[in-house]
Amino acid sequence: MVIGAITPSLELKQKPHLGHSLMAIVGTAMLIGIGFGIYKIKVEVLLVIAAGLTGCLAKYLGLSWHEMLAGVMQSIMKGMPAMLIVIVVGALIGSWLAAGTIPMLIYYGLGLISPKMFLVTASLATGIVSMLTGTGYGTIGTVGVAFMGIAHGLGVPAGQAAGALVAGAYLGDKISPFAANANFAVAIARVNIYDHIRHCLWTTVPAFGVGLLVYALVGANTSIVANASLAADESVRQALASNFIFSPWLLLPPVLTLVLAIGNRPVMPSMILAVAVAVILAVWVQGMPLIDALNITVSGYQPHTGLELVDKLLAQGGMEKMMRVTLIALCAFAFSGILQKAGLLEPVLHHLFKFITTTRRLVAATAAGCLVVELMTGAAFVCILLPSELFGPAYRRLGLAGKNLTRVVGDCGIVGVPLIPWSIAGAFMSGTLGVPVLSYAPWAIFCYTSAFFTLLVGFTGFTMSARKNEDETQPGS
Repeated sequence: MVIGAITPSLELKQKPHLGHSLMAIVGTAMLIGIGFGIYKIKVEVLLVIAAGLTGCLAKYLGLSWHEMLAGVMQSIMKGMPAMLIVIVVGALIGSWLAAGTIPMLIYYGLGLISPKMFLVTASLATGIVSMLTGTGYGTIGTVGVAFMGIAHGLGVPAGQAAGALVAGAYLGDKISPFAANANFAVAIARVNIYDHIRHCLWTTVPAFGVGLLVYALVGANTSIVANASLAADESVRQALASNFIFSPWLLLPPVLTLVLAIGNRPVMPSMILAVAVAVILAVWVQGMPLIDALNITVSGYQPHTGLELVDKLLAQGGMEKMMRVTLIALCAFAFSGILQKAGLLEPVLHHLFKFITTTRRLVAATAAGCLVVELMTGAAFVCILLPSELFGPAYRRLGLAGKNLTRVVGDCGIVGVPLIPWSIAGAFMSGTLGVPVLSYAPWAIFCYTSAFFTLLVGFTGFTMSARKNEDETQPGS
């Protein structure tokens, strides 16, 4: 089922104009920028304040509290699937740690990966896993956590490592046929998923390639090889080996996850099944009491390896630790719901729409619309929904295929969200990997070079496909 946009309320006594929209948008940007960037105030508080101030503006425009609440509830309901996945990922991380799956991957990874190739390997590995699973969150929560452990052991800077991992994870979110974001984008634009994927390759391959090239150059010039072996082999690996029993059976949870993803099974039931298998392995292989293994899925894993670095690394997971991400999401959805119910986004995008007379302007306006929504809401599904619905008619008017729209939304909306510190994705990536968004953002190269390449093809007209069929859900459109 396709979820429609939150339509502005009919109660409004006056239609919002550009000044009202800029007041809400610029005011919120300044509030979050100054409050979070300078004074380090919690994003949750800032989003609540932003929602309150936007609510006051909405009240001035004639919107009742009942309608505001309806907008908030609609926004939350649309984001509920994403929030549920975030919570299940917490259980996934905790159970895979208790089973010994992630510790085993770290152990053998430390012995196989050199600092010179780490960034390239990390980005490729998370890219492949996210393509097969269709979830950037799940990839970061499992493979990403393991690679961060390897990075600590090898002495790779945390910002570089996290950036390469986030870039790889969002490769799947953009072009995997199993990804919720990709499928939501094509559903809104009424485009065939495989046509979308093939069309996205024109910008995705060079953008991802630039990232790999930079990672290879950085690795080739690294100077930490001498100390990496000692850190990896003598301390971290020894602590892991002495505290966990390693077995081929521990690969079952990730293998099961991949098989279910390839079989196009629903993401959440697959993740819950992987959690159940990991709990069984924690009891069977590691000898952990069943009650403890079950509780870890809620409260997280608390290791006692005797090495502070490893304890800090493995003290992760649990649904409780994902509740901060969920809280940020709830606050963001509350703000977004009021903003949309009061119609405060429409004037900005409407004024952009008036200048759309060419393909160049259309692509630039779509990219700008994605950026505006991205900065204001921090929610990927809103970045997909609003620009797609608002700019879709312009693509049809200019005779352009809908897959051009979904490509721009993917390049400028989906993959850019984890670079926003107050976004849901940014909070999740930062919290899971233990690295601030502003530290990893410069190294998540794929996430911002994608926008450059989509603007490049838009301005040159290269690969901007013409509309062939009225029904673009059919293959080959």
